[in-house]
Amino acid sequence: MLRNLDMTALRSFVTVAEMGGVTRAAGVLNLTQSAVSMQLKRLEESLDLSLLDRSARTIGLTPAGEQLLGYARKILSVNDEALSRLTATEYEGEIKLGVPHDIIYPWVPQALRRFAADFPRMQVKLVSAPTRRLLNMLGRGEIDLILTTEERSGPGGQVLVELPLLWIGAIGGSAWRRNPLPIAFCSNCIFRSGVLQALNTHDVHWEMAVESELDNAVEAAVSADLGVHVALEGCLPRHTEVIHHGGVLPPLPSQKINMYQLNQDDAVSAALAEIVRQTYVSPPPLRAVAMG
Repeated sequence: MLRNLDMTALRSFVTVAEMGGVTRAAGVLNLTQSAVSMQLKRLEESLDLSLLDRSARTIGLTPAGEQLLGYARKILSVNDEALSRLTATEYEGEIKLGVPHDIIYPWVPQALRRFAADFPRMQVKLVSAPTRRLLNMLGRGEIDLILTTEERSGPGGQVLVELPLLWIGAIGGSAWRRNPLPIAFCSNCIFRSGVLQALNTHDVHWEMAVESELDNAVEAAVSADLGVHVALEGCLPRHTEVIHHGGVLPPLPSQKINMYQLNQDDAVSAALAEIVRQTYVSPPPLRAVAMG
């Protein structure tokens, strides 16, 4: 049966080892010498090992004690870090993260889950808005951290990943074969102007078959094969697929997912930014549920 080490006894053991004696350790721990000695005895009895060499004038460690010391330091470090994160009032409050709708999945939920575990007293307010609006909010100091989709990174931005922009349509759909090409777009989609320019440059006749301010309305239209749309690789909405058009549709430029931080000196904001960076290192699932 598994047993648990006594944290208080471990702290006394480490302090005695570092201070070189029970008397000085007792002063550091604000305990009596007898209390420290009892904790050490209880620790040795629980392990059935001799941890301290008391044969000399100063207390030393036995081989078993030397081995335990490394583990004890790690255990106490993790314990102290957990208590600090869970109880520290400086890590209490709200932080605002802005993300465009089409890149919330698959990375952002993973990052938020990790952040919540590390900072359980912090509340994350997730703001879903187009890239241009998020950049304006950051400029006005209304949001702490934002992710954007752009062809290049602006001042202060950090590129997290660069992904191909792909033509997408309904699963098994045929809208991409029609002439003129039916297009479905949100009026504020950052990809819109570049896609239309690509179509015009390649003399592809098109019509705006579906236009809406709501992402889910465009998603429904595309999945119903009423028009085609674009999405970043790995960020396809449900009921859609990449169109393998064989060159019928023009190539599209790759896009960067960038991160901007309002205050890089803020510890909590910096921690969230680092978690987001680490999350984007891992490849996303092949399919997601967001909409561009």
